[in-house]
Amino acid sequence: MQQQFSASRPCRVEDVPRWDIETDVAVIGFGAAGSCAAIEARRAGADVAIFEVAAAPGGSAALSGGEVYVGGSGGTSVQRAAGFEDSTEDFYKYLVMAGGPGADTARARVYAENAEAHFRWLQEQGVPYKGTFLPGKWLEPHTDDTLVWSGSEQAWPFSAEAKPAPRGHTAQQDGWSAGRTLMETLSGRAEALGAKVYCNSRALALVTGTDGAVVGLVVRIDGEPRYVRARRGVVLAAGGFITNREMVERYAPDALVCETPVSAGNDDGSGIRMGMSVGAAAIHMDQFFATLPYFPPESLVKGIFINERGERFINEDAYHGRVAHYVLRQPGGRAWLIVDDEIFGRPMIHRDITIAAVGETWEELEQELALPEGSLRRTAEAFNRNAAEGSDPDFHKAANWLRPLTKAPFAALSYCRGDIPGHAFTLGGLATDTDGAVLDEAGRKVTGLYAAGRCACGLPRWGEGYSSGMSLGDSTFFGRRAGRRAAVG
Repeated sequence: MQQQFSASRPCRVEDVPRWDIETDVAVIGFGAAGSCAAIEARRAGADVAIFEVAAAPGGSAALSGGEVYVGGSGGTSVQRAAGFEDSTEDFYKYLVMAGGPGADTARARVYAENAEAHFRWLQEQGVPYKGTFLPGKWLEPHTDDTLVWSGSEQAWPFSAEAKPAPRGHTAQQDGWSAGRTLMETLSGRAEALGAKVYCNSRALALVTGTDGAVVGLVVRIDGEPRYVRARRGVVLAAGGFITNREMVERYAPDALVCETPVSAGNDDGSGIRMGMSVGAAAIHMDQFFATLPYFPPESLVKGIFINERGERFINEDAYHGRVAHYVLRQPGGRAWLIVDDEIFGRPMIHRDITIAAVGETWEELEQELALPEGSLRRTAEAFNRNAAEGSDPDFHKAANWLRPLTKAPFAALSYCRGDIPGHAFTLGGLATDTDGAVLDEAGRKVTGLYAAGRCACGLPRWGEGYSSGMSLGDSTFFGRRAGRRAAVG
């Protein structure tokens, strides 16, 4: 009878009948973190075998916008060419704020001090960057430009603590989803350096020695279990758990309001469960990225979000993911973006947006939305009065986005639950140190085990502080460190 394997239960070394594959470093997952771990492990002289469940490399990173969040050290070459100075201290402060209540200051510090050099490393691997700045507010570049504002840098409260600078650095590709170009380059580099790649191979379980150390793994290839010996270490880089509904229900139930998982399809939490099976701690598992896109056109940012009480609840110029978290938790799941005719814009944003109501006056719009009598009028008049003076004392929206809403007709764009699909991916994962070593609940290293990317809980660990490019920045940078550390055993 064939042995049954589970990601939640390790295989004991005494139950291994043979070693089918032997290597120094075994990497589970061939996305952003896995590619960079393999590159650095090979550069350190280690034999590397990569096991990817899909038929080709890339993972969820290949479907992304391709932005890597980097800066500091006075600025990258692209930042400086565009006229932006980015001090390491300002970058560090922003990263800590973005990390939220559970921010890892040690991780933020090492990233802030080395991110500019990491960008140069990406260029050295062959990732193409045009080197130009795209001004404005975008979900991701629609051009082949490099530098964009990709977070809440210019929005309160972040701008009050750290000098703003754009830090989203996007691989050169016309149109959206430049992650494909990034991943083709990095995965190709790993293979060129001699990493052996096994696609269509599913990692089933870790293998532990008599002392509890991780010494290998079991993978299924061509329908059969194969036993892999990893002489120096295993790197978990298998993504998050957004496609595993049972895990989402258990750990991050609030993410269930988002209908669309942001994933290539294999973020099933297996890497996290394998880590937990050998005693690793999993942290911030309730946290997730979410978005309900409300621009372009960027003129819509000048509108105001209200809830079913007719009240504002967020500064609309914040990063779209931060705004989404506030929208999703409004009473009754109901929220609308209120705009006037001047900022409504043509062409219309996005096919999923519903115009919930239109009125020539605030009272008409209020009645159409069945809001408490006088609530929308009071909110709009207060906003208009302050906006005319260039201020927003209640929510601190930046002056360049402030404009009174005065040109009728007025419209309410629906962000009520169910009217526009939410998109989400998970941020929680295994606890690691800054070199990628996996830690247990007491902060001790799990011998032989490393993790990076969404398998680990890295820099982005608070949905309200996320910025586009943080996942790819974190995955590529800490993937490199995990690969180097694993290579020395």
